Amino acid sequence: MNFLDEERQAWKDSVRRWLDRDVGREYVRKCDMDRAFPYEAYEKAAQLGFHRLLVPEADGGDGGDVFSYALMCEALSAYGVDFSVAIAGGIFTAMNFSLHGTEDQKQRFLQPFMRGEVRFPISMSEPGAGSDVANVQTRAEADGDHYVLNGQKLWCSGAANRGAVILMLVRTAQTPDKRDGLSVFIVPNDLPGLTIRPLQTLARRSVVTTEIFLDNVRVPASNMLGAPGEGFKIIAGEHLALERVAVAASYVGNAQGAVDDALAYAKQRVQFGKPIFDFQVIRHMLADMQTQTDAARLLTYRAADLAARGLPCRKEVAMAKLFASETLQTVSRQAVQIFGGLGTTPEADVERYFREGMQATIGGGTSQIQRTIIAQELRV
Repeated sequence: MNFLDEERQAWKDSVRRWLDRDVGREYVRKCDMDRAFPYEAYEKAAQLGFHRLLVPEADGGDGGDVFSYALMCEALSAYGVDFSVAIAGGIFTAMNFSLHGTEDQKQRFLQPFMRGEVRFPISMSEPGAGSDVANVQTRAEADGDHYVLNGQKLWCSGAANRGAVILMLVRTAQTPDKRDGLSVFIVPNDLPGLTIRPLQTLARRSVVTTEIFLDNVRVPASNMLGAPGEGFKIIAGEHLALERVAVAASYVGNAQGAVDDALAYAKQRVQFGKPIFDFQVIRHMLADMQTQTDAARLLTYRAADLAARGLPCRKEVAMAKLFASETLQTVSRQAVQIFGGLGTTPEADVERYFREGMQATIGGGTSQIQRTIIAQELRV
């Protein structure tokens, strides 16, 4: 089944040309090595309209579909998933504003986002709430026309970056079903009482993963996104499906980058008097790598196509996220093996792909959670 018509292929190619012409792998590598957010590339992407892609035309966006977004994420990930997350990760978060935001919230936050002035990290996890996201304990207590937030959040990517506006899942009520007591707040990262600590993680080095401490942080009541108690539906329901399509596409893009880099190296690296590509063991590794990547791409395109058409796709999204993440992990490890000792250095880039592959099966829902979702859907 050919999911790419001429228009879609042209869009994907145009994003890739921008990556190669205006960004380049050296820039992506430097941001990773320096643990620096790619502000310049982010602003250029906004000027090109990337951040408007999914936003409905009624809100000033381009009204694009999920499939176009997936193709963008795939193309942006050729030199690393982290770069794609930095540039395009906030786009699926921005959709929460279009779906649930007030006109005031859209003016204050969504419009500046489309101009590239703010970033939208998402904060769900806590020390005791990872896969069990409904176990959030960070509290928000009403106090006049404000809420006062106290607690600790963990694994929030991008919260410390300039202009970050965090969409934070917190508890506003104790309810028999713990999912019903959760709400989402819009939390600018410069509010008093907010302490954000960057973490020295294996991957997500340029976006930067953080730990957040909230000590009597006062947030205007007008910064609640949606109604009280709708947080789980907003963040763990609609949001995660779109996020997983985006990251699956990013994993596919980076896996293809690993195959391309390993193939190019195998053709030029000479040992025992001939390129190592001429050894069957290397050729077969590359054949398996490309086969796995193509399979992951087709699963991801299927999920993106269903999502773009508004059809049920919980199982298909989980399958795409599961297989694409594990493919990146496998393919990047094999790429390091083909590069040999050089593959363990940052200059080879496959070292970065490998680190991001290790993170891929954890972030956005672990492989174990994806298998659980798939099994649940099979049982129905």
